[in-house]
Amino acid sequence: MLWIHGQVSTLPTMKDLLVPSAVSLAVPLSLLSLTSEVNGNGLDTPNVLASEQMAPRGQLVLSVGIGALVFVPVFKALTGLPPFMGMLLGLGVLWILTDAIHYGESERQKLKVPQALSRIDTQGALFFLGILLSVSSLEAAGLLRELANYLDAHIHNIELIASAIGVVSAIIDNVPLVAATMGMYDLSSFPQDHEFWQLVAYCAGTGGSMLVIGSAAGVAFMGMEKVDFFWYLRKVSGFAFAGYVAGIAAYLTVHNLSISLPTTLAELPFLSGS
Repeated sequence: MLWIHGQVSTLPTMKDLLVPSAVSLAVPLSLLSLTSEVNGNGLDTPNVLASEQMAPRGQLVLSVGIGALVFVPVFKALTGLPPFMGMLLGLGVLWILTDAIHYGESERQKLKVPQALSRIDTQGALFFLGILLSVSSLEAAGLLRELANYLDAHIHNIELIASAIGVVSAIIDNVPLVAATMGMYDLSSFPQDHEFWQLVAYCAGTGGSMLVIGSAAGVAFMGMEKVDFFWYLRKVSGFAFAGYVAGIAAYLTVHNLSISLPTTLAELPFLSGS
């Protein structure tokens, strides 16, 4: 959402959030590797993985799907069209691919895109639509701007405000939360690729993992794997919080050290002619 509305751009965001994202992943995995469930006392992971190898056609569909997602920012940069057009183009490619792969196989109709679309969680989509409409109503009424003024008056640190937004995203899904943040602050308050927007992108994106209910993926995980909220709270939340804090610390460290990495090809030393 931040990228679509112009708060962040592609290359600077990738450059500035690459290290924090890697740290936020490495820290929980390192801590989890020290637990008894992972360190030899849990399931025999290699045997489990070996028994469920993905078919070659499944690997092809997965690769094309991931490529379609990665292609969306490239599509927007090349054509200037809205990102949803690139997503629809990728969906069309997947539709043609799955139809071609499973052509004439009546028993595999469920693996085609039309069948997958029929299983979309309509209630969840309507829930997000209602939340976004509520956020727009609060913005139109001026309540979000008043909240922003209150935070600016009582919390003068934008890093702390962005970090608090990430903590709240563990309870409220990050989609309406980011929409509310954009209603509170605009580009006149913080220009494009400002530290605040990049921190909001990181915090809202990773903060939801601290509780299993904080993201749509977590809710889906609960339904698919029958994971209990308190089990996740005991087993995962602490590690996720450690990674969240470590990522913020990594971002602030890199930002305060003023490490400048090239954001365009022209800035590379061997291409600039200098």
